Amino acid sequence: MRARETTALYSTGTRPKQTATPDLRTPLQFLPGVGPRRAAQLERKGLSTVEDALFFLPLRHEDRTRLVPFRALQPGQVATCEGTIVGLSPPPPGRSRAPFVVMLRDASGYAQASWFNAAYLARVFKRGARLVLHGKVTRFKGAVVMQQPDYELIESGEDDRLHTGRLVPVYSLTEGLAQRALRSLMWRIVDTFARDVPESLPDAVRARRKLVALSAALRDCHFPSTETALDAARRRLAFDDFLLLQLGLAILRSRTTRARGVAMNPRGELVARLRASLPWPLTGAQERVWDEIRRDMAAPFPMHRLLQGDVGSGKTIVAALAVLTAVEAGYQAAVMAPTEILAEQHFMTFRQLLEPLGLAVTLLTSSLKPRERAARRAALAAGEIPCVVGTHALVQESVEFRRLGLAVVDEQHRFGVEQRARLRGKGEHPDLLVMTATPIPRTLALTLYGDLDVSVLDELPPGRRPVVTVARTESKRREIYTFLRDEIARGRQVYVVYPLVEESETLDLKAATDMALHLAEGVFRDLSVGLMHGRLGFEEKDAIMRRFKAGEIHILVSTTVIEVGIDVPNASVVLVEHAERFGLSQLHQLRGRVGRGPWKSYCILLTSGRPTEEARRRIGAMVETNDGFKIAEVDLELRGPGEFFGTRQSGLPEFRTADLLRDGAILEEARAEAQAIIAADPELRDPAHRALRASLLARWRGKLALASAG
Repeated sequence: MRARETTALYSTGTRPKQTATPDLRTPLQFLPGVGPRRAAQLERKGLSTVEDALFFLPLRHEDRTRLVPFRALQPGQVATCEGTIVGLSPPPPGRSRAPFVVMLRDASGYAQASWFNAAYLARVFKRGARLVLHGKVTRFKGAVVMQQPDYELIESGEDDRLHTGRLVPVYSLTEGLAQRALRSLMWRIVDTFARDVPESLPDAVRARRKLVALSAALRDCHFPSTETALDAARRRLAFDDFLLLQLGLAILRSRTTRARGVAMNPRGELVARLRASLPWPLTGAQERVWDEIRRDMAAPFPMHRLLQGDVGSGKTIVAALAVLTAVEAGYQAAVMAPTEILAEQHFMTFRQLLEPLGLAVTLLTSSLKPRERAARRAALAAGEIPCVVGTHALVQESVEFRRLGLAVVDEQHRFGVEQRARLRGKGEHPDLLVMTATPIPRTLALTLYGDLDVSVLDELPPGRRPVVTVARTESKRREIYTFLRDEIARGRQVYVVYPLVEESETLDLKAATDMALHLAEGVFRDLSVGLMHGRLGFEEKDAIMRRFKAGEIHILVSTTVIEVGIDVPNASVVLVEHAERFGLSQLHQLRGRVGRGPWKSYCILLTSGRPTEEARRRIGAMVETNDGFKIAEVDLELRGPGEFFGTRQSGLPEFRTADLLRDGAILEEARAEAQAIIAADPELRDPAHRALRASLLARWRGKLALASAG
């Protein structure tokens, strides 16, 4: 395809009318053998055009050059095999939980396959039919069984060259769309159109990184001739994924560094007064990070910095020093948190730190009464409030600042790129400090925060000791209560955390409210038991936390509202009920509520019922390590990057092929290339980058505000 057509290929405009000669923009329904019904099925998978189909890559490839004979199947292995159905055993009437069992035979012997909740298979399978099976092998009652395998029915007389004897692609399906029919269609599309896909990478980059051509990569990612060809194809497409992401982030960063910002370099009297009031000196890590932030703020360009720190590493104090610097320089500061609860906790903390210095701090959330919200917005616009803490309510159009100099965004991964930009848009290129208590593996940090400089608080304050973490089952409850009483007798305090506030019919959980009553009137009736949950008003929550901090409450029963931002050094035990229901990062945050004083502290993870395999892995990771980065890596493996960080909601482009866990080295290569390209050509104006620019525009879908790609 000629260069002038490249823009049209990657544009996101209206669909073209059908032309006589099919090309990459051709709607799939106009291809031979597709038609409206099949096109509607493909549309459910997001496939409208030939180009969509070419980039609809297989979930995996099965090596059907080496089908495993039934006789060689070993329990525990994942295998692909083929056989003829010789017997069908549907579940007996009224026993819906029994499996549907199929007996198969090949030249070497017999095997069984079983599926649960699959009575419909009686209409699909017939004796004498041939099946290809792929799945995990187990042993049940002495027989070799493949449980819940993927299957394909081989039609008699069908041309098998696509489906056996090769590396066979397996695609994600939708109702009514069979694997073999989709594979045959994909073969026709790839065979006809892959060669027409224009090359997007400059020749120099391809040569330097030893990457195959895009057309060859697409062909081999669908129908590879060898494992080597498949690996080379995946590497090329993963490189493109990472390069387009890193180019976009590099452009954003380049614009930031070229923009004029506000230079804030006051004498530092407020900072000195706050530091003098602290009961402890800053750690070496806090001093280092504060020095990086202070230099950024003094420079005439906007600060763009990510502050990473594990639970309890002291990020809030560093953020407060930045807020004071902005205020002393004559500017306002805004602190944005993802939830009202977290915003309220930050508000309490910043108020305690700043109000003794004579600085007013206000809270702005959507739950405020309209009159109160309007009054606070007016005070902000007039410049009467130096520091505001709030939720995404801060980025609404009706909120104005007189002179915003610093935006602090906490737990940034819960916000989108656009929300971050909108907060910064409230001022004239204000400084931006992004904070997260979720340690991020390097590959993910480069992906999500490639436009930011990174500071890491890798040192805990003096006196912080690792928390002893143990997993216990319901049978140990009485012993646990005895242990809690012993700790309280030593002068300590305890958190008891529940996943829910009220009884739920769908989840068999003891509610926090019921348990608080049970503990207060029964087991610990001689002690003071408090209750905290998200449905309490701000003033009520504040009063309870003040009482707990003052030692008036021995046991605080709570939902996860205490997950972040609560600092009670005297608390030495956190008991997490139904620990199997919590995510790994949540458990790590909850553990961070204790271990803040000089005494030994404990996190008890109490499970009920039979936890899933994934829940057992989460709890095992908690017991094994206190290291937030190791916890984050296990969490990333368990949940995958998209769910781990909500990248689908973050405003960043999604990957077609790249895997952050597998492809870290490719990410580093792509990042280096992106930085070199943008350093030489900041807006991709060079004719050699025209195709790359068009690809970038399509992948970021307008988020970069690049000029027309014509």
